[in-house]
Amino acid sequence: MSAAYATGLPAVIRGEEAFQAARRQKRQQALLGGAILLACLLVAAWVSEAYPATLWAGLPRIGEYFAKILPDLRWASLFAGAETEGSIAFWLYRLPEWSLLILETANMAALATLMGSAAALLLAFPAARNITPSPLAYHLARRSLEAMRTVPEIVYALIFVWAFGIGPLAGILAIAVHSAGANGKLFAEAIENADLKSWEGVASAGGSWAHGCRFAVLPQVLPNIISYLLLRFEVNIRSASVIGFVGAGGIGEELYKVISFNYYEEISAIVLLIVLTVSCVDLISERLRHAAIGRLETAR
Repeated sequence: MSAAYATGLPAVIRGEEAFQAARRQKRQQALLGGAILLACLLVAAWVSEAYPATLWAGLPRIGEYFAKILPDLRWASLFAGAETEGSIAFWLYRLPEWSLLILETANMAALATLMGSAAALLLAFPAARNITPSPLAYHLARRSLEAMRTVPEIVYALIFVWAFGIGPLAGILAIAVHSAGANGKLFAEAIENADLKSWEGVASAGGSWAHGCRFAVLPQVLPNIISYLLLRFEVNIRSASVIGFVGAGGIGEELYKVISFNYYEEISAIVLLIVLTVSCVDLISERLRHAAIGRLETAR
């Protein structure tokens, strides 16, 4: 055995021992973290009364409810008229009325998305740390966005229903305020990741802060903004279907009525229409998003 090999062997052993010690320490930390997390989950379940026995007792009732809302379709009369029980037409006898409500829901979501995203874009520039005009403007914009997105849409809907009365206007305003807060954060983060070389070029040419936002930053982040806007539209379709429960317009009002009166088959029909609408909007928005982003990237 050479002297160099004999000298290096203890160093290798010490390195292996150090590696094993660090590995044991990481395992102990992981076990401790898992134990703390489990304890927190158990305490949260106890505080919220989410007892396993209660969950186990309620699961069959969920199955019973879904069994009730399933339509009573019969093969012999499946394609018969709306007067024949067991037919699809009988199940969807109010389809024209519901289609108008679905269209109203989509219009609410579209208008609210545009209004909220416009406000979000205005607040996103001062809320971006790298280009904000002052620390005061940064904190005011950030805190405003946080306040708008913290409150759920249904709470805003209750407030606006009280202020403006029952109808789509309350729903549009509720979704718009929440969308402004949610999209404002995403827009600001996209701006913070922008390259500021063009910003410096606009400033050196004598441009103002607004000129820098318009001509240096906005062209860079526009693909992300369009992507976030279309994604928010998909989310707002779902939100518009829910806030109707408090009288804020859309298909949600009708869904709340049929649930309240236990019109079980109508519940499943409306839910199916909502699912189909959201799926179609998701597919269309995805294609529009990819097409818009592709054109903008090509133009750049």
